[in-house]
Amino acid sequence: MPTLDGDTTLSALVTRIAEGESSPSEAVSDALERLDRREPDVRAWVRVDRHGAQYAARQLDGEPAGGPLRGIPFGVKDIIDVRDLPTECGSPLRQGRLAETDAPLVARLRQLGAIPLGKTVTTEFAYFSPGPTRNPHNPAHTPGGSSSGSAAAVAAGVVPLALGSQTAGSLTRPAAYCGVAGFAAPVGGPLDTKGFAGLSPSLDTVGLLTPSVTDLHLVHEALTAGRLPGPLEPPTRPQLALWSGTELTAVAADMQAALIRSAEDAVARGAVLVDVDWSALTPRLVDTHSTIMAYEAARELAAEGTHPDQLSTPLNELLAHGRAISTTDYRQALALAERERAAMLSLLADVDAVLGPAAPGPAPKGLTATGSPVLSRPWQLLGLPVVTIPGHRNGQGMPLGLQLIGHPDRLEQLFALSSAMEHATGARRRPM
Repeated sequence: MPTLDGDTTLSALVTRIAEGESSPSEAVSDALERLDRREPDVRAWVRVDRHGAQYAARQLDGEPAGGPLRGIPFGVKDIIDVRDLPTECGSPLRQGRLAETDAPLVARLRQLGAIPLGKTVTTEFAYFSPGPTRNPHNPAHTPGGSSSGSAAAVAAGVVPLALGSQTAGSLTRPAAYCGVAGFAAPVGGPLDTKGFAGLSPSLDTVGLLTPSVTDLHLVHEALTAGRLPGPLEPPTRPQLALWSGTELTAVAADMQAALIRSAEDAVARGAVLVDVDWSALTPRLVDTHSTIMAYEAARELAAEGTHPDQLSTPLNELLAHGRAISTTDYRQALALAERERAAMLSLLADVDAVLGPAAPGPAPKGLTATGSPVLSRPWQLLGLPVVTIPGHRNGQGMPLGLQLIGHPDRLEQLFALSSAMEHATGARRRPM
């Protein structure tokens, strides 16, 4: 079973390189060594750019005053362009299609000193049909999807940072299943999805995966402000809305226990729980999300839809459903989403965050499916930022991730609350 100790966190590696205890070349060599050791079991990578990463690292070895992420190796989900590498989207229809330029997010990470190690496995066009990746905690279980390889590469300790994306639960679910921290950025926020192979423009957003919430905050601050962050300071009496998700799906008893324990920890530190009736709201949001996603996917992948024999059954069904949705129904769905977003932002003016399960339970056994994204759909429809908080485990040692949903204008607070919950979980960690 992988361990994410202090030596494998992004924050620790940034410090070691900055203080001269390690070099970019050593960081890349260590990552490649770990990759070679874990990849036969985990299968998280579709392409490893060994020579490119080693060359970039040597160029940075002599620049001690480089950017805040100098020498940090990272993985890139294979729907995101990295110059001179293929962006194949888990589909034979894109096989060998080289990217001429970096996606802006990749270019920004290079500017900050980070080094792309290669491309990680995605489900087919970031939808449901899985690739070969296995969960590092138990290879008989799914890593989730669609950011399967990115989550598994971080969980296996190969890289301390990987890029993903989210349209439904594509980032949140694999983070929860693999026991790592995940950040689904607010839709339309400062992190740009240009250079991503999109599925649904109204819903697609950037995802970050790291070993810890502190690492997520570090990367986000570097990306948006160009500097390393100061310490996180959560509010002393946060208002938290507790959400069980049980109106949408059956939630496993161990996941419900994890949610209760984190809520109890938060109350013990001064949090106030706010009662909200979700039963009439979230099912409507799920249906609306599904309508928008199917309608837009059918148009984004119209060319690919003319080759049904080279697409999976789930993707063919999604595209057929989307083609059958009328423009009137689509526009009504967009209007409802806008109204509900305004109502939720009004709630979040008084409530600091919503705490709920990130998935219905631990990663399911089997590799032919990636689990249900239903617990992410409401929040993705509303375009809200989400942090997946690792730390809880069930009696078999499988991760149980929670999610904290916040206001897009208060990201620092969202990271601070998430980090405090992660630390509280670590302080009392034991099987449930």
